[in-house]
Amino acid sequence: MKIERPQRGKLPPISEQMQAWSAALAAEFNGWPQVTQKSFFGFTALYRGKIMFGILPRTRSIFSGNSVAFRFDKMSPTTRALIEKDQRIAAFDKNKTRWFTFQLCSDADLHDALDYLGRAFDVAGTRKKTR
Repeated sequence: MKIERPQRGKLPPISEQMQAWSAALAAEFNGWPQVTQKSFFGFTALYRGKIMFGILPRTRSIFSGNSVAFRFDKMSPTTRALIEKDQRIAAFDKNKTRWFTFQLCSDADLHDALDYLGRAFDVAGTRKKTR
């Protein structure tokens, strides 16, 4: 069963554990080529060039307390299969096809979060900004 996103409302503060996980992920992306990080509304947005590919909570949660988000405008069949079977992932955009959340439950989940964010980074490098 996929994790369901709660109804819109006030986004609660994140836990100290999620702050540590987000800081670790943000630090990892500091050394990546073409990656910039921008703070907005309690989150850290990850960009490859001008394309946003990920969101890390900084002070507010993304729908649930321990989630990061990533974007795929297009997915390989391998990535689609991984996302469809991973119970820690939920879609949160209107079409349920581009933006996804990944629920972290333990330190071990950081590896998978980094993998999905890395895949989103790769896809962002093949996309042209249209807006």
